[in-house]
Formats: sequence, structure tokens, C-alpha cells
Amino acid sequence: MPQNTAYMEASWLERLGAEFEKPYMKELEAFLSTEMASGAVIYPPFDLTFNAFCQTPFDRVEVVIIGQDPYHGQGQAHGLSFSVSKGVPLPPSLQNIFKELKEDLKVPLPPHGCLESWAKQGVLLLNATLTVRANEPKSHYGKGWEVFTDRVVQLLCERKDPLVFLLWGKSASDKFQHIQTEKTPSHHLVLTAAHPSPFSAHAGFFGCRHFSKANEFLKKAGKKPIDWSIH
Repeated sequence: MPQNTAYMEASWLERLGAEFEKPYMKELEAFLSTEMASGAVIYPPFDLTFNAFCQTPFDRVEVVIIGQDPYHGQGQAHGLSFSVSKGVPLPPSLQNIFKELKEDLKVPLPPHGCLESWAKQGVLLLNATLTVRANEPKSHYGKGWEVFTDRVVQLLCERKDPLVFLLWGKSASDKFQHIQTEKTPSHHLVLTAAHPSPFSAHAGFFGCRHFSKANEFLKKAGKKPIDWSIH
């Protein structure tokens, strides 16, 4: 694992730095070192593990989209949930996200799948697990990342200003419900829908209109809406 001070934006490091000294994170570091020593290919590249935290500082987060784990195909994952770098073919889930975006806000289908423009506007593209072994989905599940990202969600839930949480699929919804307590502020907008995967998109993702609902909420809160178009 890269040194957190080199690959995490300062506002996040201030709040998450202590996590790197905890036993669960030391165990995760040992696991990842063993993976690398065995010759396993890990995605995303380690310098992009905390890319979501670099692109979207803590105080600039307006919307949170929670994914499961990084894409496991070559060249796909770059540290932002659901996003791929320019020039990489669109994964099926991302294709469905764009279809819903077009139906909801009449946004033209984008020429690429890089969602950095969302991240720079305050959309935290967070995966529950931040690394994965090549071609083996959920291979790094249960190794400690979920504890780390639970802390991230908890910190965001405690924000006094209203945020939007877009929870697509059971794993994202369960993760958020796990964090919520009686002390969790209720001023946030929490929207749930089926996962955009081809296996479930027709069971409630298509037609959810989360993009327009998020913007309506942000405007009512006196905030700038997200420009969801991608150029």
C-alpha cells in the first residue's frame, strides 16, 4: 500500500490518518504486501488507490455514490467507483448509468467513461473495497477495506450540511444502513435503487431519476447542482 500521506488529499488525511495506525489497517497492509509478493496483479495501480479522496476533498463533497469494488479488468479501474479512464470501453454497469442519465436529464451519451468531472464537482465516487485482484471480483473483500470506508461514510453522515447519498444495489444500501445510528443527522437525502448491472438494472435502476432528484435537493439546500454531462 502506498504511503497515505503521498496519495490522499490533506482534508481527508486529517480525518483518516489515525486509521492507518490501527490493527485492521496493518493487517490489510500485510495482506496486500503478500499479494504483491506472490505476483498477483492488483487494480487499480497503487498510486490511484485513494484517487477518490484526491479528486474530491472532504469539505467539497456534495453527493456520494457507493460502489462495491474496483473493476477487475486490465486498464479499467482508476480509483473512482463506476468510472474508467478515457479510451477504455464502457463496462455494462456504466453503460446503464449513462442510459438512465440520458432518460432522466436528456444528457447525451458521453464519448468516454471517465467520471472525473463529477468528482471535481463534489461527487465522491467511493468503492466499499478499494483494491481487487485481476479478474477476481470481490477478491479483497473482508480484508479491512470495508472498515476503512465505513469510517469514511460515518464522517460524511456527521456533516452538518446536507448531502446526497446515491445507493445503487443491496451492498451499497446495506453499508449505509450499517453506519446509520440514532445520532446520524436526518437532513441528508438518501436515495436507493437497484444496481445498474445488466442483471438488475431493469428491477428498479432504470427510471429512478436519481440525477435530477439529487440536483433538485441541492438547489433547495442553496447549493449548486451537479453538471452530470461528460465531454
